[in-house]
Amino acid sequence: MALGPTLDLRQTQSLVMTQQLQQAIRLLALSSLEVEAVVAEELAKNPLLEEERDDRAETREDPVEGDGFDDPEPTGADAFDAEGSALDYDAGAAARETDSLPDLPMSEAGEAFDFDRLEARPHSLKEHLLDQLAGLSGTHGALAEAIVHSLAETGYLERPLGDLAESLGVTEPEIEAALATVQDLDPPGIGARSLRECLLLQAKAADRYDPAMARLIDNLDLLAKGRMKDLQRICRVDEEDLADMVRELRAFDPKPGCRFSSTPATEIVPDVLVRAGEEGWEVELNPEALPRVLVNRAYHAELKASASDKAAKTWLADHLQSANWLVRALDQRAQTILKTAIEIVRVQEGFFKEGVSALKPLTLAAVADKIDVHESTVSRVTSNKYLFCERGLYELKYFFGSGVGAEGSEEGASALAVKAAIKKLIDEEDKVLSDDALVKALRDQGFDLARRTVAKYREAMGIGSSIQRRRQRKMEGR
Repeated sequence: MALGPTLDLRQTQSLVMTQQLQQAIRLLALSSLEVEAVVAEELAKNPLLEEERDDRAETREDPVEGDGFDDPEPTGADAFDAEGSALDYDAGAAARETDSLPDLPMSEAGEAFDFDRLEARPHSLKEHLLDQLAGLSGTHGALAEAIVHSLAETGYLERPLGDLAESLGVTEPEIEAALATVQDLDPPGIGARSLRECLLLQAKAADRYDPAMARLIDNLDLLAKGRMKDLQRICRVDEEDLADMVRELRAFDPKPGCRFSSTPATEIVPDVLVRAGEEGWEVELNPEALPRVLVNRAYHAELKASASDKAAKTWLADHLQSANWLVRALDQRAQTILKTAIEIVRVQEGFFKEGVSALKPLTLAAVADKIDVHESTVSRVTSNKYLFCERGLYELKYFFGSGVGAEGSEEGASALAVKAAIKKLIDEEDKVLSDDALVKALRDQGFDLARRTVAKYREAMGIGSSIQRRRQRKMEGR
């Protein structure tokens, strides 16, 4: 066989990820605040885009049709679903389902939604503590507030108490009484002057400050060195009890102030609103979370009329294509979020009626199959997107989870529902239930779980073992 150059024709298929397709996919994964930033950037660099104002909402201008070029066709099921969308979307208003899911009617965009429950935001440490001191007046209250303002971000009082009393012109007993008040505030451990005092305060708050725990806290240096035999002797407990005590001690927060942000918290704006209506569950996109952008047709016509050379026409065509694509990508993002939320509400209807105990197992693949997109699309669209209902604010990913066996259900039960059942059994127990007893009680409720699974869920919720709970009862005299 002769070797030499040849010329062959071959036909292959490939999926090309254009820059615009990548942008559309990226928009799906962004939160509403991140989308606002992207839109602001595009508004700044594309003169054909403009932000829609409320007074123009009724006369919104559609994207301009192609000017001598064809807009790129949607590529890939997980980016666009242009055919059979069944969604009627208007930029700046809520998207509504028009001919599917009759049991989940969408509310009209003009109807008001109660946002009062969204006004709360996490406080800084000082704000959190000062709120608790609001009812305290007089010199004692003023001293307590002064101590709060002197705390480090960790929650510790690093300034010597004597120096603080001198600077405020009060006696040490007065400042000590004020410090005791601060140390009674939430979270436990605040106002401590050392790690030992911080742990001591938290142990007292948890009603775990018995003589054995006091000796353990007084000998933290031995714990750091791993001298467990010495600690057993000092605390006068056996190996198992010491292990439980150490586990409890390690669950305390050595820097309780760090859980609070020193900078203002970013308010979470829900993307989806859900409420009970007369005919079913009403699901709508939050107008406050939707970007309001459109293509300025009048300005485009003005520029087009004055474009005389090829470079100007090319520039105008490129910016028009980019503007059209952004508007359509935002539309598609809104449609996909809404369709995903509707399917979540359909499957998890029990949650909205009864709470977490009625959650069902749900996978990304199941939702993707129902709304006819790729699983990766559902993964992107449920990240950093939030749903607000009468039960509170939830990330869309909250409603997804693996299942466990349950009688009378082919789907099983959600892991969150199982955790809720375990917590309820323990909260209501008259006699302390072992993990084996919990397994039996859960089976009576229709949950088929192994003992190790129950133990795993219990520990994940921070609930102690039967031995720990029994000891706690003895301390409480129950």
